[in-house]
Amino acid sequence: MANIKSAKKRILVAAKKTARNRSTRSEVKTQIKKVSVAVETKDLLAAQSALVVAVKAIDQATAKGVYHKNTAARKKSTLATLVNSIA
Repeated sequence: MANIKSAKKRILVAAKKTARNRSTRSEVKTQIKKVSVAVETKDLLAAQSALVVAVKAIDQATAKGVYHKNTAARKKSTLATLVNSIA
């Protein structure tokens, strides 16, 4: 454990940020999985609506700094391609 007050604060702040990032990443993964399941069942309407929700979640995660903008763009592009494959 750290002895210096500022180091103790850094540990607490890092723990908060880690928890927030983990939660946000988990939510994005859940939304991506919903798109994948809809595509596997060849349900176009469900896939398209899930895609909208997933893209919004990815954008929000990017705005919070959880994902780099290129990573977000890659994830969105992959999902869009997946949904378009059943269209």
